[in-house]
Formats: sequence, C-alpha cells, structure tokens
Amino acid sequence: MKLLIFAHTPPPHHGQSYMVQLMLEGLGGDRCRRAPSAPPQPGDVHGIECYHVNTRLSKRLEDIGEFHGAKLLRLLIYCGEAIWCRFRYGVTSFYYIPAPGKTSALYRDWLVLLLCRPFFKHIILHWHAAGLAKWLETSVQMRARALTYRCARQADLSIVLSRYNMADAEKLLPQRIRVVSNGIPDPCPEFRQTVLPRRRARFVARDLLFAGRALTAEDYHETGGDPQVIKVLFLAHCMEEKGLFDAMRAVVLANRTLAEQLAPVRMKLLAAGTFVTAGERAKFDHLMTDPEFDRAVDYLGFVSGDGKQRALKECDLFCFPTYYLGENQPVNLIEAMAFGLPVVTTRWRSLSEMLPANYAGLVPIRAPEKVAAAMLNLMTEETGERFRQMFLARFTLEAHLAKLAEALVTIERPDTPAATVPAPARR
Repeated sequence: MKLLIFAHTPPPHHGQSYMVQLMLEGLGGDRCRRAPSAPPQPGDVHGIECYHVNTRLSKRLEDIGEFHGAKLLRLLIYCGEAIWCRFRYGVTSFYYIPAPGKTSALYRDWLVLLLCRPFFKHIILHWHAAGLAKWLETSVQMRARALTYRCARQADLSIVLSRYNMADAEKLLPQRIRVVSNGIPDPCPEFRQTVLPRRRARFVARDLLFAGRALTAEDYHETGGDPQVIKVLFLAHCMEEKGLFDAMRAVVLANRTLAEQLAPVRMKLLAAGTFVTAGERAKFDHLMTDPEFDRAVDYLGFVSGDGKQRALKECDLFCFPTYYLGENQPVNLIEAMAFGLPVVTTRWRSLSEMLPANYAGLVPIRAPEKVAAAMLNLMTEETGERFRQMFLARFTLEAHLAKLAEALVTIERPDTPAATVPAPARR
C-alpha cells in the first residue's frame, strides 16, 4: 500500500504534529527522501509505503489558526507537491487530518480536498481533534455546512481516537470507521527501578506526616527531601482553555483548605509550557503579583528532554483541567500515565474514556474548587501505579502502530466491515 501523508511534523510542537511524526517514523519513514537501494526500515513490516508532504503552515504556536496570504501560497504549493507525488510514485491513498471547529482551518480543508481529492483513489481522514460535527450544526451557515459535506463526505476510511470522536466522522458518512487510540514510545522504561520506589516513599511519608509522626533522615533521602510539598504538574501550552488558570486557582484553594486543617503539607504547582498569547502571559504575571499565588506556583517555561523527564518523575500529581475546543486524546495525559502520575482532569470530550470508570480525578470544566477537592482526595489515596499499567495496556507506540496499520490497509479490502466500534466502557 502506498500512502500520501498530507500533514505537518514538528516544529511547532504539539500533540497532533508529534503523532504524525511518530506515525511516519513508525511506518518506515518518508519514501520521497529515501534512496531506492536503502536497506529496509523497522516500520516496513507493516507493508505501507509512506510519502510525506510536510504541510507546515505556521512557524510558531502563536501563528496556528491565523490566516494570511503567505499561508495560502504555501498551501497551494503543498497541494501541487501532493499531486506530483501521486503521479511520480503511483500513490493512490491520500491521508489527511480534518480541522477542529475553526473557520480558517475549515477553509483550509475545503481547498485541500477540492484540489487533491480528484487525483487519489482513496481518501483517509484521521480525526485528531474533536467537536467538528457539533460546531458545523451550531456555528456555521448552511452553505458552509453543505460545502464541507461536498468536500469530505464518504471518505474510504475515517480513523477516530475514541467513541466520543465517532460523531465527527459519522457526520460525513465515511465508508469505514476505525477506532485507534494514540500511543507513544515508553518515556519511562525504568519506572519500576527508579520512579516507583520514590513515589511509594513519598506516599508513605505523607501518611506519616498526617499521622503526626516525625520523619527520619532516611525518609527525607528516599522521598527527594521534601515530602511535605505535594508537587502538582501542569504540562501543556499555557492557555486559559487548557486549564492553566484553573489549575493555579485550584492549588491556592487546596492550600487554604490545608492551612485551615493545620495540615503538615502544602501544594506547589509547577507550570511547564509556552504561552501562546501575550494576553495570557500578562494575566499570569498579574496573578503572580498576589503573594498567595506566588507561593503556590512556579513557572518552568518550556521543558523538553531531561527537564521534562525530571518534572514528570519528581511530581506527585498531574493537573490538566482543560476545556480546549479541539481537545481529544492529549499526549500529555498519556505521558503522565507512563510515569505513573495520578491525574486530575476534566469530563471533556474524550478524556473520560482514557481513565477508569468512576475515577475520582475527573471534574467538571471551569471548576477550580472541584479540581482542588480532587487533588486533596488523590494525594492520600492514589499512588499512581495503575496509571502505569493503563499506559502499558492501551497507549504504547507498538499497539498504536499495529492498530493504525491494520486500519489503513482495510481500504484495499472491499469485504471489510463498515465500522469497528469497541464495546461500551463501564461508567
């Protein structure tokens, strides 16, 4: 099978571009830039030849979703490159990631599909974002809705990340739907040897502190030296809709509760990520002029590599109270699970499907008081080990690539069922 991947890879770095990069590398790399005599790559076992058009329209996160003439010109060039690949390499399948509910992104979809779709035998839509179906029904005019149907309807295959996400695909009447969860390389293979012992030691030390017991020097050494500080990690783009300010307010509220109870511990939020707008950075700086917030929050900036690993290893909780428009199955939550971090997040889009039934860390959106209560509950009841097991069972890169390849090749098998839907999860 020959597959034209019309999607961008980092930079700028975010969950969708990262998953495209993993997909491309995992399926054997870009054949356009690979010598015919090159030895086989590990991803070649899936039987899919990838030809990549890197549709990078934005240089920075701040530019994503903004429209200007240079982007239009680049998009036309990318479409021309895709059509050239179609005839140069005999690629018959076109892979595309539809827009979330944003007008400028919808215009991009129209242009790409109107220009490219006539040249390819098969069209594959991979729904990384969620919410387009509802947005089309509630926020655009009939004419725009009709043009969207004309451009994107009856794709040969729609790949979705979750059951929630299926509504977006079904809206455009695809011939097949497959559910394929995201997956990443294991970022913490040494979890049981290095991370878990420290997590357990900090959990035990908190119990001792709440029981009024004194800690020994050995206790402090095993816990990293500060078991009385519950470290809460926010790791995402620093945006209001991603939940940064709700996380900040929640930690302040939790610390007030702990102070009223004369508890021997306090919480500290470590905020890691890049600010997307100057207005949100200004709002953050204003909040930090309040001594209560200044004591409760540390801003780490953008972290990667060793800095990111250290933050995920050393923190005690992961807080991500998002209500971002296109949020679906975020990579940061999968990373937190891989490090065995107890998670506090929102009942938003597909997020609840990623977590156990009746999980205490799921809260309503825009509710910092609920976030605070969930963190106070989890800090003494959850070591996070089961999250590591959930990662290994559901979100590894190997499982993701195998299911993705299995879904992709169905377009060349006319006898395959129209849809595969997992059994409903317990609630």
